[in-house]
Amino acid sequence: HPQPLSRSTKNNTTMAGGKIQKKRHGGGGARLQGGIPFEKSKGQHILRNPALVDSIIAKAGLKPTDTVLEIGPGTGNLTKRLLEAGVKAVVAVELDPRMVLELSRRFQGHPLSSRLKVIQGDVLKCDLPYFDICVANIPYQISSPLTFKLLSHRPIFRCAVIMFQREFAMRLVAQPGDTLYCRLSVNVQLLSRVSHLLKVGRNNFRPPPKVDSSVVRIEPRKPLPPVSFKEWDGLVRICFNRKNKTLGSLFKQKRVLELLEKNYKTMQSLQLAQDSGTGEEKMSPYDVALLANMVEDLSMETSDEKEDDDMEMDDADAADGRTSFKEKIMGILQQGDFAEKRSSKLSQVDFLYLLSLFNKAGIHFS
Repeated sequence: HPQPLSRSTKNNTTMAGGKIQKKRHGGGGARLQGGIPFEKSKGQHILRNPALVDSIIAKAGLKPTDTVLEIGPGTGNLTKRLLEAGVKAVVAVELDPRMVLELSRRFQGHPLSSRLKVIQGDVLKCDLPYFDICVANIPYQISSPLTFKLLSHRPIFRCAVIMFQREFAMRLVAQPGDTLYCRLSVNVQLLSRVSHLLKVGRNNFRPPPKVDSSVVRIEPRKPLPPVSFKEWDGLVRICFNRKNKTLGSLFKQKRVLELLEKNYKTMQSLQLAQDSGTGEEKMSPYDVALLANMVEDLSMETSDEKEDDDMEMDDADAADGRTSFKEKIMGILQQGDFAEKRSSKLSQVDFLYLLSLFNKAGIHFS
C-alpha cells in the first residue's frame, strides 16, 4: 500500500523501492488492453514473461489440495497459471478496483472461474483467509510489513514464493558476515527458512521498474522457537544498533544499561525474573505482528550504522550503584564469550544462546 505523498512530492509518483519520478501530464505510460494506465504509485509492474511465470509456479510446489493466496494479481497472468496448475482454489487480494474489474472480465466464463475468489482491499489491513501457499508479485513498498503479516498468520502456511526488490531479497537471505546482514535478516530467519530462487531483470515487467528483482521462498518454522519475540527483538535491536561494534562496547552504553536495569528491577518486583516454563511456544502471533509496523528501520537498513551519541557509563555513575549492574552485564557477556564478538558475525544460535544467558540472570529486553 503506497505511503501518502508529502506536499513537496505531490506532483510525483512513488516507484517500487521508494524511488520518486516526476508525473507526466498527458499521454504515455504502459496501459492495459482496455486503455487503463498502470499506476506505478501502487507498485503496478505486471509480469510479462510467460516463462518466468511458469518458473514461479514450478518453484511453488503446488498440490491439488492447496488453497493459494495471490497478492497483487494485476491483470491475472499469474492467476491464470495458478488455476491451470490444478489447485483447489485461488484467493486473490487486489487493491485497485480497476484491476478487480479486469480480472472479473478476464475470467468470466472461464471453466476454472469457480475456483477463483477476488478480494478487493488492502492486504495489510484486511483479514487474510486460510491458505496453504502464498504466491505474489507485490508492490515493493509493502515488502517488510507484508512479510511479517504473513509470518504472523495462523494457521501457519506451508510456504510463500514472493517477488521482492533485489536488495530487500538479499537482506532476507543474508548470512553472518555478509555486508547486507541486518536485523531484517535475523528476525525473518528466526521465524522461517528463507532461500533465494531466481534473479529477475527489470525488463520482465511492464512497465519496467527502476530496480531488479528476486524471487524468494519463505517457509515458516514449525514449531516456532521457544522465545518471546518481544524479548528477541529487544536484544537484536541493541546488537544491530551498530553491528560492527563489539557487544562489550554496545552494552556499556549508558542508555542500554539504564533500560536493562529498569527492566531488571521491574521483573524482580513482579517475581518473574526466572521463567519456569520450558518447551512451550512463548512466541505468539501478536508478538510477530508487532514487527509489521517496523517498516523503515527494518526494511532497508544500510551497512553504515547510525552514529550513536550514547556515552559509556563513567565513574560518576558509580555513586548510584550502576557499576555493579554494569559488571553483571559484562559478566554475562564474558560467560558466553560474547564481549569481543560483533553482531555482524553472530548466527541465530548465537543470539538465542545470548538471550538465554541474559534471561537466566534475570535480564530482560521487554
